[in-house]
Amino acid sequence: QVQLVESGGGLVQAGGTLRLSCAASGNIFSINDISAMGWYRQAPGKQRELVAAITRGRVTNYADSVKGRFTISRDNAKNTVYLQMNNLKAEDTAVYYCNAKESTGFGPKDYWGKGTLVTVSS
Repeated sequence: QVQLVESGGGLVQAGGTLRLSCAASGNIFSINDISAMGWYRQAPGKQRELVAAITRGRVTNYADSVKGRFTISRDNAKNTVYLQMNNLKAEDTAVYYCNAKESTGFGPKDYWGKGTLVTVSS
């Protein structure tokens, strides 16, 4: 099993910046099999959506709405993934969830953090 703990959410004005962190801990074998980590978000009344993801080899993928504003990175030695959010907009307001995908013989297994709230005031 893998536990994910997010930090860094909060209230910020439009145009501001925030940095989210997510640290993975738990079974070392499961952690070593994590192929990708990422951030999803869910705004009130909306479905959870992918914001950004990064593989162990640091290949990244971003939602169109955050390209050029958000940057995802990871520190494999610390089992931590970061999301640098710049030029925040009111529509970025959501609960942000950390996700890790473990490669298993039965296919990928998802782990989720409890979420951290990001509120952007206009």
